[in-house]
Amino acid sequence: MKPVAVLCFPGTQCDQDVVKALKVMNRSVETIWYADHFSPKNYSAFILPGGFSYGDYLRAGALAAHSPAMRDIQKAAQAGQPVLGICNGFQILCEVGLLGGTLQINKSLRFIDEWVELELCHSCFAWGGDQVQKTVSIPIAHREGRFYASEDQIKKLEDQEQIWWKYKNNPNGSVKDIAGIMNKKKNVAGLMPHPERAVAEWMGGSAGRAFF
Repeated sequence: MKPVAVLCFPGTQCDQDVVKALKVMNRSVETIWYADHFSPKNYSAFILPGGFSYGDYLRAGALAAHSPAMRDIQKAAQAGQPVLGICNGFQILCEVGLLGGTLQINKSLRFIDEWVELELCHSCFAWGGDQVQKTVSIPIAHREGRFYASEDQIKKLEDQEQIWWKYKNNPNGSVKDIAGIMNKKKNVAGLMPHPERAVAEWMGGSAGRAFF
């Protein structure tokens, strides 16, 4: 099977967590540097991990969205290949326009690092499908994780069943408690919580395994 590609930007810090999670699931994996071009057909899927790309200067994900590797990610997404953005990766996917809405500073104005419960709204065939449970517990770690979209955008997400996960107890003020969304084709998904940090019981839980 073709490897899963994990993108790395200046400031990415969760790439090795994702690599190790994929290896736990016996998946072949390769890392791709942000400045490099690549052929999407050489990979089975793509993950943009968490961290602080470009130090979150200007706005989280804004600079990373213009990197060379993201042009090839856009080609992969348009071709229907699976793409997942976790935390900062979610922010980048929104900035590049592959997902709607934005991620803004938490309502508390503080960095939040804790475990949260999520409720599944609609399955994402590319990332977990029917393998994930209806309710899962995985950790968050972000300062700019409050999902926001206009009323029209929210209605579109709801009507097209693009809301992936919601927080059971909203930790950051996200509109409609949204923790993760998908594109219309449901091959591109973004998630603020970190499933790669919940793939073994010693971590505090293994619900994240199903995402990979």
